[in-house]
This record gives sequence, C-alpha cells and structure tokens, in this order.
Amino acid sequence: MLIDGIASFNALPSQEAETRLYACFAHRAWAARVAAGRPYDNLAELMVATESAWSQLTTDDWLVAFTAHPRIGEKGGHAPATSKREQRQVAQGSVVTLEAIAAENREYEKRFGHVFLIAAHGRTADEILSELRRRMTNDAATELQVAAGEQRKITRLRLERFLKE
Repeated sequence: MLIDGIASFNALPSQEAETRLYACFAHRAWAARVAAGRPYDNLAELMVATESAWSQLTTDDWLVAFTAHPRIGEKGGHAPATSKREQRQVAQGSVVTLEAIAAENREYEKRFGHVFLIAAHGRTADEILSELRRRMTNDAATELQVAAGEQRKITRLRLERFLKE
C-alpha cells in the first residue's frame, strides 16, 4: 500500500532516499531536494515536492536527466531492468516497426540533440512510432517541453511502483 510505502520512504537514511529517487529521475540535485523535503504525508504531497524540484531545473539539467534513458526499443540506461519492464509491449512489435523506430530515433536525436522520451508503459510499438513521427514536427523548444512532460510521467510511474514495493 502507498501509505506504508510513504512511511518506509520517509524512514530511509538520506543517502538511500536520494539513491531511490535518482533511480526514478536521474538528476542528483533533484533527488536531493525531494529527499530533503521528507517526511511526506502521502503520495500527493510527494508529487508536489517533485514538481517543485523540477521547476528549479534548467534546460541543461533536463538534458542531463534525458541521457539516463535508453532509446525506445533498446536496452540500457541508468535503470535497465525498469526500462525493459516499461518497454515490454514495445519489444513485441514487428521487426519492420522496430527497425522504423530505430531509424526514427536516430533522426530525432539529430534534430533535437537528445533521446526521444515517451512514457512507454502499456504502449505498443506502432503507437510509439506514430507519436515519434508526430513529434518530429515540433520545434526544439516545444519538443523539450514535451519530452520533459514525458519524463515526468515516467518518473511518477516509477515513484508509484517504488512506493508499492
């Protein structure tokens, strides 16, 4: 239950809390800010703190956090087991779709200078390919905001999962 998860999170030593938060969002200062705000009464209060810490990040900070993610359809990143679980449905895509995602990933990175981020959990390879192609029409500033929004979704899902463990 999340209440017990919040209590357990609140009880962690500072360094362990920061490490657990960093596994959800790969930015040390963000993790330190959120950990320092403990204790939290509930998930909603924790999420307010995550938003507050995100609001203090610069564009460069976001780009650093983005580098912790593998490309969609690939393995790796700073939390490979988590990424693999989140992309489980993507991995079931057809060879043609997965090859198209790989090619589009490269084009996206050339255009925007960072990995394509999308909350992949529960999405098919075809859905992700469609969204990747749609987002290629964004300008750089808009796409950075969209990617940051997707990063937030990913982080929220990871936090919820961590608090349920």
